Amino acid sequence: MTEEGEVEWNKETVPMVMKIVCSRSLLRQQDLITLLLVSSSINRTLLAARSLWQAIELREMSGAGVRLIHALSLPRYGRVKHVDLEFARDVEDSLFETIKTRFDACLKDLEVLNLNGCQKISDRGIEAVTSVCPNLKVFSMYWNVRVTDSCIKHLVGCCKKVVDLNLSGCKNISDSSLELIAANYYELESLNITRCIKVTDRGLEHILEKCSNLQNLNLYALSSLTDKSYRKISLLATLKSLDLCGAQNLSDEALACIAKCKKLVSLNLTWCVRVADSGVIAIARGCTSLEFLSLFGIVGVTDKCLEVLSETCSRSMTTLDVNGCIGIKRRTRDDLLRLFPRIKCFKVHS
Repeated sequence: MTEEGEVEWNKETVPMVMKIVCSRSLLRQQDLITLLLVSSSINRTLLAARSLWQAIELREMSGAGVRLIHALSLPRYGRVKHVDLEFARDVEDSLFETIKTRFDACLKDLEVLNLNGCQKISDRGIEAVTSVCPNLKVFSMYWNVRVTDSCIKHLVGCCKKVVDLNLSGCKNISDSSLELIAANYYELESLNITRCIKVTDRGLEHILEKCSNLQNLNLYALSSLTDKSYRKISLLATLKSLDLCGAQNLSDEALACIAKCKKLVSLNLTWCVRVADSGVIAIARGCTSLEFLSLFGIVGVTDKCLEVLSETCSRSMTTLDVNGCIGIKRRTRDDLLRLFPRIKCFKVHS
């Protein structure tokens, strides 16, 4: 290409490339990196756009630890805000100890850290990485059976801005952690403690009494909880999504208390075996903006509760699962569409 041709190519092509890449939803990080090799002009232009280099996405990648260290050594990742290591199975504590020692300044602006499925990480690794992330807002470490309350103590001490916390499957997290979270994260908006089997009413009550800004609460498969804490869910005036799947001790009386959460749009009551019509009717009358409701496997509900739900939520309901609800006789697709014409999903659980 002649010098004149290259100038013309750069004049026309570089703006088009930037128009595409400025929409992160349309381009993977790997593709963005490949574009750096297209031409020196595109390389310079892309590197000058700092907002394009705020995320490091290494989900399910082999050698993710080495890749992360390499990325952090590059100037363009000097102010990274999002690191995704979900199911990067080779990530170990030593990675974060190295980052703490050599690249601590790179994570000062980090807001989102995804360590879901990184099962080789222990308290030691969590303590190392959180110590250099003072601006962390979203932290997720789903399915980590090695971490304990010790890492939560360090998290709340170092990361004061967390609003979204996913501890799903962290089986060694106990009430002590929930007390620490409640005492330090008053602005918490989302909490997932699915299968945190050491959690009891006492721990959850601390959360419900102090974290009044919660919008999303996942209590999936916590069979030890009782109405003592379930009733206090009513304190969450801003709650939008609640997952109580497997809440075998949940009663209609407690569900009537939960119905005070007027902004609720998503409610999972799958296998809540004690629930009957009166509880669902209370929800129907209190939570009139429901879009998602699963009653899967509840044999105590009948057509009566669906009729009331239809009166209050027919305009909003788009997902309704009543499979296994043998007390509901009119539960075919056509039956449900007559009551809830906007339903698009009839089966949440397979």
